[in-house]
Amino acid sequence: MKEKVILAYSGGLDTTAIIPWLKETYDYDVVCCCIDCGQGKELEGLEERAQYSGAAKLYIEDICDEFAEDYILPCVQAGAVYENKYLLGTAMARPGIAKKLVEIARKEGAVAICHGATGKGNDQIRFELSIKALAPDIKIIAPWRDPKWTIDSREGEVEYCKAHGIDLPFAMDQSYSRDCNLWHISHEGLELENPANEPNYDHLLVLGVSPEKAPDEPEYVTMTFESGVPKTVNGKEMKVADIIRELNRLGGKHGIGIIDIVENRVVGMKSRGVYETPGGTILLEAQKQLEELTLDRATMDTKKDMGNRMAQIVYEGKWFTPLREAVQAFVESTQKYVTGEVKFKLYKGNIIKAGTTSPYSLYSESLASFTTGDLYDHHDADGFITLFGLPLKVRAMRMQELAKENQK
Repeated sequence: MKEKVILAYSGGLDTTAIIPWLKETYDYDVVCCCIDCGQGKELEGLEERAQYSGAAKLYIEDICDEFAEDYILPCVQAGAVYENKYLLGTAMARPGIAKKLVEIARKEGAVAICHGATGKGNDQIRFELSIKALAPDIKIIAPWRDPKWTIDSREGEVEYCKAHGIDLPFAMDQSYSRDCNLWHISHEGLELENPANEPNYDHLLVLGVSPEKAPDEPEYVTMTFESGVPKTVNGKEMKVADIIRELNRLGGKHGIGIIDIVENRVVGMKSRGVYETPGGTILLEAQKQLEELTLDRATMDTKKDMGNRMAQIVYEGKWFTPLREAVQAFVESTQKYVTGEVKFKLYKGNIIKAGTTSPYSLYSESLASFTTGDLYDHHDADGFITLFGLPLKVRAMRMQELAKENQK
């Protein structure tokens, strides 16, 4: 029997061309594995396509719930946003995909896992670091970095497929490079390759509309959370994945969550992309509104640092590390009392607060008002400010003394 390789398979031109290349170059039986993270229609017809292209077998594995609960939710609770904009849609999915690839490799007794990520992007790092952490004994094949891979264009891939008896209707027109899952869709290429160009949103957007084309009337939305976990949207209880789907629908309708970013890739270059994350943008904002009520100042301050660290960890493909586990453990400890209801209205790209309540709210109306209550006497601030500002005063006094000495 031939040795087996597990191919991370999407059904697109790149991974289709890789099937005969793996058979010809390494004499492997190719077991294709498509991991469903919420790609939707992209999964249609995959089984026939994989079989026609020479695959020995195809797995289609649905991990949408696992993706939502084990990868998305920890990042939402952490407030993990890369470079203040990117909500990590692609980055969060990669460790879940890699984990499933390893599981299938063990089940099939495969000696290698192959992915179609290029040598310029972040995904090669995310896939390979995850595989190394979970299965250090399994070989990793990355055709775009393999000296045996000599194809350098889409036209070349089509010709290679035809030469190996695979004649499929691959679109040759230039379009955006996209990655779609439950959380978001990303767009790269075409006019976006030049940061001087404005995105053609009429041509580009998939999950929603631009703010200019959103309804002229706002829409109110109410969400509830229990210990940092979203439970309901507008009174309807749902699992996390379905909450994201519903928020995507609502957010897309109102032009929420469209960002245009020039980000710093792990490999050192800058890249420009447009991300649509309507539901994720709403979910992060709702979580933040509730935390404003329930977390104390020092915890919120440290949590910001941990959120930035979590974003860096996820972006760099270091999910399966002790550091991610430690940061996540801290974040989870902060979520114990993040319980309550958040109300807001969606209007032309904006999420506008409309009221937040929690049984664990630390907000005290009597303390926050301008009247003097039992817990706070305005005169108490005198001693506090004296001590709090003492280092500044001591330094200023010393500077004055030195200035006088220099004038002598």
